Order: sequence, then structure tokens, then C-alpha cells
Amino acid sequence: MTPTRGPRADPGQERWSPALAKGKASRYFDRHFQRQAMKILPGEFYATAKDEVIVTVLGSCVSACILDPVAMVGGMNHFMLPLSRMDRGQDVFFAARYGAAAMEYLINDLLHLGADRERLVAKVFGGGKVMEGLTDVGSQNIHFVRTFLQQEGLPVWSEDLGGSCARKVYFFPHTGQVLVKRLTRIHNSTVLERESAYLQEVAQGRPGGDVELFT
Repeated sequence: MTPTRGPRADPGQERWSPALAKGKASRYFDRHFQRQAMKILPGEFYATAKDEVIVTVLGSCVSACILDPVAMVGGMNHFMLPLSRMDRGQDVFFAARYGAAAMEYLINDLLHLGADRERLVAKVFGGGKVMEGLTDVGSQNIHFVRTFLQQEGLPVWSEDLGGSCARKVYFFPHTGQVLVKRLTRIHNSTVLERESAYLQEVAQGRPGGDVELFT
């Protein structure tokens, strides 16, 4: 049975994730926000009890920012495709590319950091149709994340989904604040090549998490 309440959070804690284990996410000091930042890529998730900022860039991918506003514990995932159920035989580095696994991993990490399942709320972003000619996987991701949150009873405090542009998202777990910058100037051929290549790698089950979209 999945626990509904985790242990009391240690303000210095963070949870293991592909972002930390494989070193693909960049931890840096953000001078603008004057705090530590964690940048996550497609197929990654990160949960923390620290007063820091989590950053990602989204095209057709979707990120869910989930937090317990009382315990001040929060995290973000970044998934490329929806999945009806989590195949527990999958490696975490592969499974986290898919919505069902990315959501389950993130929620479990939040509980381990001291979140109360009954207090969790969500803010969701992404799912844009950023290039003509690409399959509209963004709309599938939007449908998945809305359905998942509704079925799990997690209130959606805010969302910025769909449209035709990429987004850069900054999430502050201690306050729940999210800042979204819409990216309207992107080299179209580069975006098309990168997203198409990533979709192909995911479909074939090859490691592709080191491909960062929309840089």
C-alpha cells in the first residue's frame, strides 16, 4: 500500500533521481534568484525539501510541479510520452520518460521527504505543438496529466498547457511559485531534428535522456 504520509522532512534533504544519479541535470547557483538551482532534462524528476529552484525547458513534453505547501516539499518531472500503466520491469532511467512512471516516482519521493498525500497539489505545464509536421504528442501528454491528477484526487492549482511555443519553467518548492517564460524564438530545424530524434530513441528503447530539447 502506498503511504499517505512520509516522515518529517529534513530541510537539507533531497531524493535520489536520474537527475542526480546520472549527472545529466545541472546544479548551479542562479544569480538572478540568488539560490541554488537544479535543471532537469527529459526523462528526469527531482524532489527536494531545500529552498531552491527547479528549472526545465518544455516543448511537447509536460512537467508536473507537485508540492505539499505545509511541509514545503516539492518536485518536478519532465516526461515525453504518456503511458497507461507503469511497467515495474522497466529501468527507472527508461520508465521516467513516460507520464505514468514519472508521476509515480515523483509522488513517492515527495512522501519520503515528509509530504502528506492528502495535501499534495499540482501545477502543470507544457504540451505545446511546437513544430508543424510533428505528431501532436503534446495533446496526448496534456490529456494524460489531467486525467491522472483527476483520478488521483490531486487538485490543480494552475496550468499553462498547449499552444504553439516552448516554455522555460522555474519552480520554487518552498513557496509553490512557478515562473513561466514562453520561448518564441527557436531555430525551427534544430527543434524538429532534436524532438524527432528523441521520439525515435524513446520508441526504440535506446538511451536518449541526454538530448536536451530547445536549448
